[in-house]
Amino acid sequence: MKKLLVGLLAVLFLAACTGKTSASIQGTWKLVSYNQTPAVPNVETSIEFKDGQLSGNVGCNSVGGDYTVDGNTITFSPVISTMMFCADVAEQESSTLAVLQKTTTFMLDGNSLTITSVDGNSSIVLARK
Repeated sequence: MKKLLVGLLAVLFLAACTGKTSASIQGTWKLVSYNQTPAVPNVETSIEFKDGQLSGNVGCNSVGGDYTVDGNTITFSPVISTMMFCADVAEQESSTLAVLQKTTTFMLDGNSLTITSVDGNSSIVLARK
């Protein structure tokens, strides 16, 4: 009976540890869609979340800033961006940057990350690279 209890506790402990690792947004992500609009095809996008730092490119411009995660909430410092104008991705960039402001909620489902603005009106979907 004691061995069974120890074995069960070990399985629960490992499951808890595994769940914590898979729930991390840390890593590099590719933009899949913004506000239910598919990302512009053949445009390289990359957003990396690492150690409280956000960096990447959402189509034309580089972006960066700080973030903190608390439960399913991400709070962003002001996200900065270069200011080049690229007509073919302008809507994609402005919509994506609008989501990466202040406090947002997120849902992580396997290799898919959905970030939604605090008012719920805007969202982006990212896929793990």
